[in-house]
Amino acid sequence: MSIRVLLVDDETEFLETLAKRLARREIEAFKAASGEEALEFLAANEVDVVVLDVKMRGMDGIETLKRIKAARPEQEVIMLTGHASMEAAIQGMQLGAFDYIMKPADINQLLYKIEDARKKRGLAAGRARRDGEGGR
Repeated sequence: MSIRVLLVDDETEFLETLAKRLARREIEAFKAASGEEALEFLAANEVDVVVLDVKMRGMDGIETLKRIKAARPEQEVIMLTGHASMEAAIQGMQLGAFDYIMKPADINQLLYKIEDARKKRGLAAGRARRDGEGGR
């Protein structure tokens, strides 16, 4: 089963390039150019991991993260950040982000974090199913 990732970034060229690079590694990459677009996509679709830029026009990454976590606490999110927004990445971790990665993203490091986040989500889902079965 391939990994399903939602990429959220308002830099269209970066978004397109990253999606192509992930697709070459057999990762199903969906794209959203804003926080609002990401929330709409997630309302109708399941993904394993969200890769979310901290600095975006309109709804920023922190607000988007808060809304994702409010709707889906189990959703794993990796924050993308530049040096200038390190504090926001740390705040994201405090709000439940799985991890963060510096831009420009090293593709191998990003792949590693995506795989780890997917494993964590799978383990949590397995525990929730077991706990639900045990409570009957």
